[in-house]
Amino acid sequence: MLKYILKRLGYMILTLFIVASITFFMMKLMPGTPFSNQDKLSAAQLKIMNEQYGLNKPIWQQYLIYLGNLLHGDFGTSFQFSNQPVLSLITSRLKPSLLIGSQAMIIGSLLGILLGAVAAINKNNWIDSLATFVSIVGISVPSFVLGVLLQFFIAFKWHMFPIAGFDNWQASVLPSLALAVSPLAQTARFMRTEMVDVLNSDYIELSKAKGNTRWQTVVKHTLRNSLIPVITILGPLTANILTGSLVVENIFSIPGIGEQFVKSIMTNDYPTIMGLTIFYALMFMVMLLITDILYSLIDPRIRLTNDKEEN
Repeated sequence: MLKYILKRLGYMILTLFIVASITFFMMKLMPGTPFSNQDKLSAAQLKIMNEQYGLNKPIWQQYLIYLGNLLHGDFGTSFQFSNQPVLSLITSRLKPSLLIGSQAMIIGSLLGILLGAVAAINKNNWIDSLATFVSIVGISVPSFVLGVLLQFFIAFKWHMFPIAGFDNWQASVLPSLALAVSPLAQTARFMRTEMVDVLNSDYIELSKAKGNTRWQTVVKHTLRNSLIPVITILGPLTANILTGSLVVENIFSIPGIGEQFVKSIMTNDYPTIMGLTIFYALMFMVMLLITDILYSLIDPRIRLTNDKEEN
């Protein structure tokens, strides 16, 4: 398993290099410059600013300097915030995104697994139909639409939670609920489909023949074997939500990564855009690695396959 993890880490480094390179050159293809919208700056001042940030150098020199800085953990300095390192800008905004993202994933995944299991056990009756309807609505309706509805009814009409801001924990409840609907719906759909197949397997019939109750069969055999496809989707979903939802964070005025990413694009803040893109790619790959490790813990056959690859 150790050799497998080290090989995956090598692939991650290569992938990050490719992501950083593509993102860098895409930034250079964007129209305008970080200072082109500042009409108050004279031509001499623009020249000084470009020299200060190295924008007057050839692109290949800027690229090599950027890669060299990345090797030392330096993502550059933000153009939007004077003398603000991109890394410290990301870390300062990471806590709100992690809070609402982790809450959304915990609520969505647990309720989704429960909803999918209940739907599978009660296949083809009204409970199954209701669970399917909830899944379809959760997948079809965007999270920012749900966010606006939660703001209007729960915050504005009923005054149960703050409408926006991030002053206390209560302010994180509504954005977390808005983000939780999508993982809930997708988890329930995958869980229901896989669990129906597992319930029709031969070893489930054997478990029943041994005298195990329906509850014992579901807990010991059905749930565990149904979790693998669920974990498959939870990995990318977790990376996506933990790194912040662009629109939801703006709707609720959450000072997280998603809000900062939108502001960076609007101001052509190249270092911040590239830093956030690399951070998102890193989170995505880390979650995929964790997903593969969880595979081997849930299904011993996958662990044996990995062991064979090491030998």
